Amino acid sequence: MSYMSSDLQTTFKLINRNFTLIIIVVLAIWGGYNWNRAQTLLKSGSPTAAKIAAPADGAPTAPSGPTESQLSKMPKVDQNDHIRGNAKAKVVLVEYSDYECPFCARFHPTMVQAVEEMGDKIAWVYRHYPLSFHPNAQKAAEGSECVAKLSGNDAFWKYSDAIADVTSKDGKLSPEAISEAAAKAGVNASAFKSCLDSDEFATNVKDETAAGGSAGITGTPGTIVVVDGVAKELIPGALPYASVKATIEKYL
Repeated sequence: MSYMSSDLQTTFKLINRNFTLIIIVVLAIWGGYNWNRAQTLLKSGSPTAAKIAAPADGAPTAPSGPTESQLSKMPKVDQNDHIRGNAKAKVVLVEYSDYECPFCARFHPTMVQAVEEMGDKIAWVYRHYPLSFHPNAQKAAEGSECVAKLSGNDAFWKYSDAIADVTSKDGKLSPEAISEAAAKAGVNASAFKSCLDSDEFATNVKDETAAGGSAGITGTPGTIVVVDGVAKELIPGALPYASVKATIEKYL
């Protein structure tokens, strides 16, 4: 039988008593090492730095939004756009949206409120950005263009309001709901069906979506703030009215 020396026994007792403290110290040293390494890599421009400096819990970093160069690629607002409010307003909100997107439906009343409360100070432009995983979004967008062709701009907005109401309540959109929205907008059912079935506006919708992507839109709703004809910044997602109002007021 072998026996442990008294000094070794004392050492083990100290380790046992202070085990938690030792672990904390080790982790602190390791964390400090990683932080210093990340800072060094950041200064050197290494692409690895972003991975090292990321939060330990994996929380995503806030998106930086479209660059000035991307925003400049957004097509100018013109007579072909669907405009709600004062077409000559200093501040124009160009919303790229998806009729089947629940977040867009949630954001719709916010935009209505902005136009109603700010009056002639602003305008709201609706542009299409149907997402591929929403099966009825493309046709709903085409349907809105059919409504505009058949009954004009006011009918377009009545249709858009009706679609947003359905999506906000049901969380989805059906072909039947699209036809019902057209009826609420006052469009002849037969003429609407003929237009929608013809795919007359399919390319228009896809081109508008592509243009939005070039301008830095990656999801819906994505609303670009245009001031005196120049695209300034993106309002990302379905932000509350107070946030949208604060953004607008910066430019008034």
